Amino acid sequence: MSLKGKILKELEKKPRRLKELKARLGNDKKVARLLDELVKKRQVTVRNGLYCPVARGVENAVECRLVKLARTFGFAQPLEGGPDVFIPGKYLMGAMPGDLILVTLDEHPRKAGTLEGKVAAISEENTRFCGVVTKIDGRLALIPDVCPHVPILIKKSADGGARVGEKAAVEILERGEAHGDHRAGVAMRFGSADVAAHCAKALLYSVGISRHFPATVKEEAKAYENVKLKEKDWKDRRDLRDWPIFTIDSASTKDIDDAISVSRTEAGYMLGVHIADVSHYVRSGSALDKEALNRGTSVYYADSVVPMLPRQLSNGICSLNEGEDRLAFSCLMHLDVEGSVVDYEFCKTVIHSRVKGVYSEVNALLDGTADNVLKVRYAHVAEELLLMQEIYAKLAAQRLHRGAMDIESDEAKILVDESGRCVGVEKRTRGVAECMIEEFMLLANTCAARFAREQELPFVYRVHAQPEPERVDALKKALLAMGVDAHFSGEMPTVKELAALLDATRGTSLERAVHTNVLRSMAKAKYEPEPKGHFGLALADYAHFTSPIRRYPDLAIHRILSQVCAGVSKDEIRKQFADFAVQASKQSSECELRAMKAERDIDDCYKAEYMQQFIGEEFDAVVSSVTNFGLYVELPNTVEGLVRADALSTRELQLIDGVALVEPAGGRRWAVGDVMRVTLAGVDVTAGNVDFEPAQGE
Repeated sequence: MSLKGKILKELEKKPRRLKELKARLGNDKKVARLLDELVKKRQVTVRNGLYCPVARGVENAVECRLVKLARTFGFAQPLEGGPDVFIPGKYLMGAMPGDLILVTLDEHPRKAGTLEGKVAAISEENTRFCGVVTKIDGRLALIPDVCPHVPILIKKSADGGARVGEKAAVEILERGEAHGDHRAGVAMRFGSADVAAHCAKALLYSVGISRHFPATVKEEAKAYENVKLKEKDWKDRRDLRDWPIFTIDSASTKDIDDAISVSRTEAGYMLGVHIADVSHYVRSGSALDKEALNRGTSVYYADSVVPMLPRQLSNGICSLNEGEDRLAFSCLMHLDVEGSVVDYEFCKTVIHSRVKGVYSEVNALLDGTADNVLKVRYAHVAEELLLMQEIYAKLAAQRLHRGAMDIESDEAKILVDESGRCVGVEKRTRGVAECMIEEFMLLANTCAARFAREQELPFVYRVHAQPEPERVDALKKALLAMGVDAHFSGEMPTVKELAALLDATRGTSLERAVHTNVLRSMAKAKYEPEPKGHFGLALADYAHFTSPIRRYPDLAIHRILSQVCAGVSKDEIRKQFADFAVQASKQSSECELRAMKAERDIDDCYKAEYMQQFIGEEFDAVVSSVTNFGLYVELPNTVEGLVRADALSTRELQLIDGVALVEPAGGRRWAVGDVMRVTLAGVDVTAGNVDFEPAQGE
């Protein structure tokens, strides 16, 4: 057979890259030349570096990412947006979750109104997977977290000493035409899959979040080890070290981004929000900057943090530590007697924090339960705390007036012991101190966005679009089915109407269900280079300015605003940062989603680990959501678990409007908001799953 014939035969088996063909057929130059001829004669097409016979129809294929893989089917998400594509198992070509694939769409899908297709080519392979090591027919295999029904066999020569029951990461070393033909090698072992801390490390590894910084980054960070500021460091800055500036954060916080100052003026108040001047140290184009952009955000879970910046900066020279001179980027806001901003300015400053305030301690001072030790500790800022409370009351009234939404969070506080095991799960609560700081930060963020919009600067805005009509229809249907009387003045509810709905159900058994459905009805907040407002906060201008130690978009706009403070012209700023704002917005949005999912999944593992000790015990729970396969119930500490349909009844159950399961034959009904007694049946730490059953007599 001629070399051209061999090339076509290889491509008939599966689309291949030039590198693969050269490795299989040798004769590098001739293979490349013949491929060019075949492309010119339109016998072969090339797309994304993949060569395929024209007959495969790849030229009309849709670029997708495989997002779900079950035993007999998969779903692919088009990169350009739109509904997911259903792909039957026999047409997957061995594609794995995370693969970039080219999908040819069927003209006549088996279900009208849906998309169905076949994988024509795999353009980029995802080779890294985490899961639990098991044995199948005497051979080691990995049960992947992302597709537990599709195990990957591990090569004996590359098992790395892995043991059954361990959490491990593998790399696919050999790709077959079918999933059962893939072979992997163990890349990393994390320890027992029943330990949440091991599962956390595996989850971070699987999404590319690393605790370790590249050597070049560590080298740059070393320059800031134990650095003390000198007078020359704040030349040309406004010296605010004699102002009563202080921070309020959680007791465990080491990366302190923000500090506050307040004073009364003839016209009202002066509110200063002083933010760590990270952009002074993390310069554009440096290894530190490139790594910060790549990470996008710090990741927080249990008692751990994976920082965006090395500790020398995040916990050191950038952190606004008590009793230390620090460089800051300050937003000084002049408020009237009603708390409205009448003027503001951004300036480079040097500050000296008087106190490292702690939320719980400040709350005690404000509600009158603080002891003398606390009163003495905060004596230097006692007057400022009372003034802060006064300003906050006016800002809270403004927030209520404009109708900003306050969706109740189910965020949990994970408590771990010295060995890292979860020993407690509590629902996070907010006191006046937390709300005060949140409102002050929000005000500074708004000023930053407003300034950028009015000056027409390239910028990274925090954008939250109004709900899509289809999602609003789904919300209305769910509310009606739950028996919630929600009257909207128009087809599209206003933010005020949604805020009123949230407040009306707060503290009731329907709180979680209603707040979750409202959240689902809305678009996800994201970063964009254009100002489009924030629907949920009812603000025309919004950005993230106040956390540059842990969020890259904040660092990005600091860099832009620094140029304004330095007197650089608008034209030069636009030329310098237009493309950067687009890149930073896109990357920051993607990294935020990645981090949020990792944090949520890790929390679930810790919750399952904690609940393991209570198997067989009974709890009072509230039905938080309903599916055709069972009920999800939530405990007061935020732990959520599944009560399977077959545990509720041996008879067939019907799902009613997505909010209730009904047993037609027996008349029994389980609905969102119902309180029920449940027994903990089991947990799966590695999957983060908790299973309940109805308690006896329920």
